[in-house]
Amino acid sequence: MVSPLSIVVVEPDSSRARLIVDALRSAGDYDIHVVAERAALARQIRIHNPDVVLIDVADPSRDILEELAAASGPLERPVALFTDRTEEGLSAMAIEAGLSAYVVDGLTAHRVKPILDAAIARFHLFQRMRTELAETKKALEERKLIDRAKGLLMRAKGVDEDAAYRLLRKTAMDQGRRVADVAEALVMAAGLLE
Repeated sequence: MVSPLSIVVVEPDSSRARLIVDALRSAGDYDIHVVAERAALARQIRIHNPDVVLIDVADPSRDILEELAAASGPLERPVALFTDRTEEGLSAMAIEAGLSAYVVDGLTAHRVKPILDAAIARFHLFQRMRTELAETKKALEERKLIDRAKGLLMRAKGVDEDAAYRLLRKTAMDQGRRVADVAEALVMAAGLLE
């Protein structure tokens, strides 16, 4: 059996918190926790370790937005922020901070579930993009290492680039290691000898 989605609702106003909780309960089976105090938000997030965080702030400032983003862990889970009003640049700042949704004047019962779904979808999209970017950066760094190692072998052994790569690949296969790992070891050893 799949456990229900765990949601922390950050809302100091009990009537607004009830609106969010009721909207969520009517939309599905969720494990909902309401946090009324922002001061202990980071600790409450750690305790509950929710799948999603929904935050309602009547009038956010840059400081409040940064504090909420840092406490709610937007790179670890979807975070949606509802606000009654905003000022220039806050929505861009919210997205840059990692929030999955920044909704102005949108806290109505019928909008909570679609916004929750959109925040989750956007979070997963950005998570895939972050993973792909990290893998691409790693592959590029490995490619640079391999190219440096090939250059070292070309100079030391007087061979061309293809022969240097074949030597790296054969060494990797003989040792049961990756070509990038052999290249890294060669570059490090060459650095020690310089």
